[in-house]
Amino acid sequence: MRRRLYPEFARVGAAMASDRRLELIDLLAQAPRNVDSLARETGMSVASVSQHLQVLRNAKLVDAERLGNRTLYRIADVRVLRLWLTLQAVGERRLPEVDQILRLHAGNSAGIQLSREEMEALLDTDRVIIVDVRPRPEYDNGHLPGAISIPVGELLDRLDELPRGRRIVTYCRGIYCEMSSDAETLLREEGFDVVRLEGGWPEWSDEGRPATAGA
Repeated sequence: MRRRLYPEFARVGAAMASDRRLELIDLLAQAPRNVDSLARETGMSVASVSQHLQVLRNAKLVDAERLGNRTLYRIADVRVLRLWLTLQAVGERRLPEVDQILRLHAGNSAGIQLSREEMEALLDTDRVIIVDVRPRPEYDNGHLPGAISIPVGELLDRLDELPRGRRIVTYCRGIYCEMSSDAETLLREEGFDVVRLEGGWPEWSDEGRPATAGA
């Protein structure tokens, strides 16, 4: 039996053995998307995205739903997200190249992080303002309770929506996403008391923490 199972499991590994397909999984972990949206965000051609999605679908990692004249893609279930997060964690722990990249990034970013445990303890208080700096469709798909949506590209034009007397917590797509760090730097330069959430939406969601679900 085992010898018959190994090739089936290998299909999953083969489907994930592509940096571009991992990028697609990372985006779909935030919110469902169509091919055109994925092509714009990744810089790939529509044909290339479609081919990669077909590989992911054949491995049952991605589902598709027809909506009108477009097809919406999403990760198959939370176990796919967990597999992706586990792959990241193993790579960070075992690959020195990953550690070097992370150290370089850490050297170029300032500030402190708020743990997810600390953030959850603050959800029912008025001590912090939570700012989701991801694109609005990702926020609409699901976000931290009480979070407000201010995509990082709109932050400078919407500073008047943020009170200066309370701490601001920013978060974005995950532990390696730079949008939250960019937002933190910008807000600190504008005189705000700001910290970043440790990790981001995928880690928060995977741990089953309180969340406001999308439509």
